[in-house]
Order: sequence, then C-alpha cells, then structure tokens
Amino acid sequence: MPLSRLRYPVEALRGRRYPEHPHPYRNEFQRDRDRIVHARAFRRLEDKTQVFGERLSDHFRNRLTHTIEVAQISRTLAAALGLDEDFTEALALGHDIGHPPFAHAGEEALNRQMQAFGESFDHNLNALRLVESFEQRYARFPGLNLTFEVREGMVKHSRDFEPGERPEFEEFLPGLRPPLEAQLIDLADEVAYNTADLDDGYSAGLFSMEEIAAAVPHYGELAEEIEAQFPAAAEKVRFQEVLRRLIDLLVSGLIQGTTDNVVQSGARSVAEVRRLPRLAGLTAGAGETNRALKQFLFLHVYSTPPLLEERQHACDGIAALFTLYMEHPDELPEWQRERLGELPLHRVVCDYIAGMTDGFFRRTRARLLG
Repeated sequence: MPLSRLRYPVEALRGRRYPEHPHPYRNEFQRDRDRIVHARAFRRLEDKTQVFGERLSDHFRNRLTHTIEVAQISRTLAAALGLDEDFTEALALGHDIGHPPFAHAGEEALNRQMQAFGESFDHNLNALRLVESFEQRYARFPGLNLTFEVREGMVKHSRDFEPGERPEFEEFLPGLRPPLEAQLIDLADEVAYNTADLDDGYSAGLFSMEEIAAAVPHYGELAEEIEAQFPAAAEKVRFQEVLRRLIDLLVSGLIQGTTDNVVQSGARSVAEVRRLPRLAGLTAGAGETNRALKQFLFLHVYSTPPLLEERQHACDGIAALFTLYMEHPDELPEWQRERLGELPLHRVVCDYIAGMTDGFFRRTRARLLG
C-alpha cells in the first residue's frame, strides 16, 4: 500500500473522555462508526436538504444520501492509499451531522440570528456538541463518548486553527494538522457534492451536456468517448456514463495527488503528518477540473432563481421561528425549557432549531405562525 506507514495506528488512540472496556470483536474506530450511524442526529439527515429541497423534487439528494456517497468515496480513498478505512468512514459518516435544516441557507440564517447576541453558529461545533452531550443513549456518560481522534477529525476535517484561535476547540491540538484520514474527508466531500449537484442539476434541466463540456476541462473528452462507444444510447444514459468517469477522474486524481504530496514532503510517520502543511490534495489536472466544476455549478445551479428563492424562503422562515421562540419561550417543548437554567435563551433556541429536520420545521412553523 502506497502510504500504509501513515495509517493511523488504532492501538495508539488517545482514548475516550470516559474510559470503556474494549469490545471483543470491534476496534475503537468501528465502534465510533456504529455509534454515529445509530445516533438520532444521523437519522435526521434523511429529511435535511442537500441543495434541492422537496418543494422542487423528491428525487434529488438529501443530506443523508450525500453522506453515504462521501463515505463510499472516503473508504475507496483510504483503501487505495493504505490508510485506516474504519477511521475514514467514521469521519465521513459524521461530517455533516451538525447541519441545521435547509442546508447552508439554514446555517447562514442561524448564524445571522446568533450574531445579534455576539455569538455564532458553526455546523462543526454543533456536530461536536451533538456527539459530546446532546445525544443521550448511554447510562454511564453523556453523548456518544467517541474517541479523541474522531472528535478531532470532526472539527478539523475542513480547516486548521492555531492556539487560542478557537477556544472551544483548544483540546484538539491547535497548530497541528489532523491525521491523513481526516484530511481526505473535505476533498471527498467536494468530489461527492460537485458530481452529485451536477447530476441533480442536469436532471432538473438547468443546463445541457454541451454547456458542461464548454466550461469544465476533460468533460468534453469523456463525453466524446462515451458517444463513440454508445451512439444509440439516450442522452440521459450517456450523461450518467460520463458522470461515472468524471467521479473516477477526480477520485484517481485525489489518490495520485495525495501520494505525490506525501512523497515530496518526505513524511514517514503520523507525527510528521501533523507538523506538515496538509498533504491530501488533487493532481493539477484533476484540481483544474474540480475548480471549473464548482464555478459551473455556482453559475448554473446555486445562483439560479429557483434555488435563490428556496434559500430566501428558508432564511425568512428560520428568522421568523427564532423570533417567535425568543418572544414566547413557553412555546418551546418542556425538555428544551429545562435547559434554560444552564444556557441563555438564544442558545437554547438555536440548538432546538438546528436539530430540526426540514419537515418538522415546516410543521412547527405552520402550527405556530400559520
């Protein structure tokens, strides 16, 4: 295996906040993976928007199907590179559990509300609070009691921070990079959502294959190859054949790019990976395709009138429900009102709304606001 020397050693774990006896036939990363899958926050992803809400169609990805795609790509990457597949999968399955309803529009709306109180909303911090305290499944400890490494990867998979920069993350080795398994997650996430959003956007009729080929390097070559092989195939079938090869191009580019970066860095151990700049990365060619794909999706999907209307609808709804709970805290359920002795009202309201699914949010808003 190319990078097996950098595989995070499960026997070197820093442990759990609350010590537990080892399991007879599952290692610690496997246990973390299973705990995430059985968490309520994970199940709620089934009814949380990825990009296209159910008001547009019920055939598009939701936050749960996206998470499964990220996990599949992540396991492939870890296996090809000789890294720990269970560690990588646990991080992939947990990377989005802190998202509120209505995708990034919901996160922006909650953050805007919290800024009025000198605070903020961040889905990575929310994910950490979920697994450390909100989930209540065990009698001996709060939360899921995940390993240090998985919790560190959840808060660091998409960005680094220096000592003192994020006080709430100070225990997670600020100034050091996470293990290579965690570094892969953000890029696996990009590959998954860029290609999935291309698929959903094409299905929604927002653009043609010709428009993609004109804007995204390598796409035209792949499309010509498929047309030559399957000239009688329907266009929607040819699109899927090209999409498969596009995913393969990006995943292969991530495997090769990460390998090249490691070789160039001379990293020989996990400890050295932590001290070096991030090593996970795409090759130049795959990186060019990925960047062009993101720009294409911004122009042809994310900034189109139907999506902008959905985002505004979500933001307005969250602002209205947040205001209602602030003015009428008695409308909060009893188990949320009980938290007011420990936390300020705005934080309780934020946590409650962040945990809602899209459907529960709509029902609650209709009940309270009409």
